[in-house]
Amino acid sequence: MAQDRSSLDQLCVNTLRLLSVDQVEAARSGHPGLPLGAAAPVYVLWTRFLRHNPANPAWPDRDRFILSAGHGSALLYSLLHLTGYDLSLEELKNFRQWGSKTPGHPEHGLIPGVEATTGPLGQGFANGVGMALAEAFLAENYNRPGLKVIDHYTYALVSDGDLMEGVTSEAASLAGHLGLGKIIYLYDDNQISIEGSTGLTFTENVAARFEAYGWQVLRVQEANDLAAVEKALAQAREDQTRPSLVITRSHIGFGSPRQDDAKAHGEPLGPENTRATKEFFGFPPEESFHLPEEALERFRRSLAQGRKQEEDWLSRMEAYRAQYPELGARLKDHLAGRLPQGWDQEIPVFDPKDGPLATRAASGKVLQGLAKRLDNLIGGSADLAPSNKTFLEGRGTIARHSFGGSNIHFGVREHAMGAVVNGMALHGGVIPYGGTFLIFSDYLRPALRLAALSKLPARFVFTHDSIGVGEDGPTHQPVEQLMSLRAIPDLTLIRPADANETAAAWRTALAHPGPVALALTRQKLPVLEPVAVAGGASRGAYVLAGSEDPELILIATGSEVSLALKAGEELERKGLRTRVVSMPSWEIFSQQDQAYRDQVLPPERKLRLAVEAGTSLGWERWVGSEGAVIGLDRFGASAPGGRVFQELGFTVEKVVARALELVERRG
Repeated sequence: MAQDRSSLDQLCVNTLRLLSVDQVEAARSGHPGLPLGAAAPVYVLWTRFLRHNPANPAWPDRDRFILSAGHGSALLYSLLHLTGYDLSLEELKNFRQWGSKTPGHPEHGLIPGVEATTGPLGQGFANGVGMALAEAFLAENYNRPGLKVIDHYTYALVSDGDLMEGVTSEAASLAGHLGLGKIIYLYDDNQISIEGSTGLTFTENVAARFEAYGWQVLRVQEANDLAAVEKALAQAREDQTRPSLVITRSHIGFGSPRQDDAKAHGEPLGPENTRATKEFFGFPPEESFHLPEEALERFRRSLAQGRKQEEDWLSRMEAYRAQYPELGARLKDHLAGRLPQGWDQEIPVFDPKDGPLATRAASGKVLQGLAKRLDNLIGGSADLAPSNKTFLEGRGTIARHSFGGSNIHFGVREHAMGAVVNGMALHGGVIPYGGTFLIFSDYLRPALRLAALSKLPARFVFTHDSIGVGEDGPTHQPVEQLMSLRAIPDLTLIRPADANETAAAWRTALAHPGPVALALTRQKLPVLEPVAVAGGASRGAYVLAGSEDPELILIATGSEVSLALKAGEELERKGLRTRVVSMPSWEIFSQQDQAYRDQVLPPERKLRLAVEAGTSLGWERWVGSEGAVIGLDRFGASAPGGRVFQELGFTVEKVVARALELVERRG
């Protein structure tokens, strides 16, 4: 028998709730409280507003939905299965188990429909700002009168915990300032965190805070009031001049014996409480993973709706390409993530005769060249563009309600910048980057880690990469940052030795499928011969100079390569056959075949000396038990950069002396 809309809606909401609870119970691990409390508003969003095609989750003009409160992953998996995504019921039953596609927190790229890796609170919120920014940029640059081919919203479910995080404040401030009106976030205001009531720590006026940021704030007094949620979401969509926060007052663990109890957050309900919860909602108490036929049919309407919505978009795209063939071809490539033919032809080649050049300055020149060929290159700096050299000349600036430019002023918001860059990369269609000083990479480290975990094509420009910063002193002089970035799996760090290695680094960064961080100097460095760099720099390490049959190998990165070259010349004059290896990227070198690695670092040549103005930890991997490291296992000092290098032992004399000690020690 057909049900009326209200009773069918209620059945669907309860199906979402209990399918999520059953996942947690099967795993004996997870977070049942959020799905029980937030299922109703999310159901309204997914069935009344969200434009998506479960049969083609990569449809470019789909709306994005982010579960920023990633601990509620069971709710997202329930939605994906029920609406027809390629996620089987068996995978839901395998929730949080080894080898499953349903991990404890959502992971982008593991299953279709997961738009972002979330769980670390606040990241999804900030990712959404990046997605909306990418949408706005593409829309302004490519839409034409009567042909809106980029036109979608970014939605998210955010929690009390999300809104406590600092990255959320940074991102919300930026979104409000820019007027990103196609952001609509549901705030699951259940007033409970792990330790108990949010009254313990979080009594601010959230609505007033977001209004001060420039957001539209709407309230739904009862999250289970589907009509009120629908009205609020419709109102949010009407105002495209401001991002919107829809505050829905909910109850964690709704309908269970643990309703409004902090224990509902991160513990399974247990068999007895699960049975009682199912009885409360009128579901068979002894049956797990019960899917009422009427509810499943309602959810699966998303397949036909999504197919129709995508077909309408494809028709618009066909008309668009017919009327604007060049733009259409370019947009197609952007959305597919393809670099155009000859994209790197404007990258400059640097001549040693032109004199020394800081690698940050070389990077700036490379960016200007790239911008001539890549009109979807977009990025900026955390208020350091003049220092980072990240501003694209002649490409315009993104400002409030004006999104056609390529330059983003992130403000002093390093953490949000990292997460926003990730969001742009997740959205697709653009080539995003962000810049700051290397020392402040610590401020955006959580975003760097998630970029690596998600294998995102995000680029990060970190300048002022060593004690060469000089007078600003140890607070601004990186010591441990290089090694800490190398410790992040799947993050590629490149520390070029000169301008030509910097050009090679950018070529690598844009062709690389995962995140890349460039560590660049403030101080000027000698420019190496292009022929010497060609081919080798892109392989992570290469023989730059010296003997084919070395007695000693000097290995260096960045600004210390020129130091190693001078030391190598001095050692050769003293009769010691020496090879100098430039190693801009450990990660890329590690990916080369064994034959190439052995060619650069012959395993029988045990005398190796690494030189890097950073912590020595980790270099034993390359120098071995008989080698040594000239590193920096202390903080720097405030003085001119050259003096700091000298006082802390980064001189030709020190390198030569240490090399001779190694030779003498071996006998």
